[in-house]
Amino acid sequence: MKNFLVIGGSKGIGQALIPLLQASGHQVYSTDRTTYAAGGDSLPIPSDVILDGIAYCPGSIQLVPFTRISESMFNEEMHLNTYGALKAVQLALPHLKKADQASIVFFSTVAVQTGMPFHAAVAMTKGAIEGLTRSLAAELAPKIRVNAIAPSLTATTLAEKFINTPEKIEASGKRHPLNRIGEAEDIAAAAKFLLDSESSWITGQIIHVNGGIGQLKML
Repeated sequence: MKNFLVIGGSKGIGQALIPLLQASGHQVYSTDRTTYAAGGDSLPIPSDVILDGIAYCPGSIQLVPFTRISESMFNEEMHLNTYGALKAVQLALPHLKKADQASIVFFSTVAVQTGMPFHAAVAMTKGAIEGLTRSLAAELAPKIRVNAIAPSLTATTLAEKFINTPEKIEASGKRHPLNRIGEAEDIAAAAKFLLDSESSWITGQIIHVNGGIGQLKML
């Protein structure tokens, strides 16, 4: 049995990830994003727990024209998507270093490496997550692996306004070569793989789980 911490475990991908880990016999500690998005200073786990992995799941989808990105909006995005992840890992590191091997999983977005209109704010802040992933993977090797998942549009409450009618779901699905949008379980399965020992030779990678939209062009 291993011990994992899922931050953002009350909704969406984090919520889907927890039962996958539990089904493999692991202990899962979970908290919502509020404390860590605000730069909290404690973890919801006993001080003597050895952590085998942490997943930082909070994110945002604020799609606005570039000219409407304000300093306050950018700071809000950066605090949630980037600083929240940084702070959570800083707090978790003493627990992670006690494990023989540990894993950290972050979440980026397909929009970082595939330019999309109105995605500038989220792409900038999630792009910082991709930089953090590679830098931290180098710094913490060989005992702690660090990877990130870059999804496309996924059916979660976070994306609700983009998929709140059958017509929107169908239109969004058709933009993907696999002809559907993602489900939380699709992304959670990748996160579970990266957290557990099956991925023990993978670190510093951005895993693209996006229905093919970032890499393929259909004729």
